[in-house]
Amino acid sequence: METEPDLTVVCSISMHRGRSGRGKLAATPPPAVPIQCAKVPYVARILALAIKLSDDLDAGRVKDLADIARLNNIARSRVTQIMNLLGTAPDIQEEILFLPPQGEGKYWITERKLRYLSRLSWSEQRAVWDRNMKPSFRG
Repeated sequence: METEPDLTVVCSISMHRGRSGRGKLAATPPPAVPIQCAKVPYVARILALAIKLSDDLDAGRVKDLADIARLNNIARSRVTQIMNLLGTAPDIQEEILFLPPQGEGKYWITERKLRYLSRLSWSEQRAVWDRNMKPSFRG
């Protein structure tokens, strides 16, 4: 049977006296190692929010867009902007929702571009999406 190798943890310990004269041990934790996490693209998060808010409206959990704005402490016009993203063709929405996580920097698909796209008919959206906005594996 194979055993795992021993694990050694190293930390500093200092001893100082409190008011009562008793010694207290204080361990210093090892320095935190920053974790690099890729972020889900903003457009995917905002589109997912629009879908969630739409579900809340349909289920009757909120009364209307003004109610959403009031509960989330955002402007009514911003709620309208977010909800207008639902006018994007379903296949494009799916591609946006499944965009790979991004590292550092900005994503090539912005909310502004998506808002523009949502104003077009679905056939025009698909043409613009395929021509200008469709994600490619950009390194």
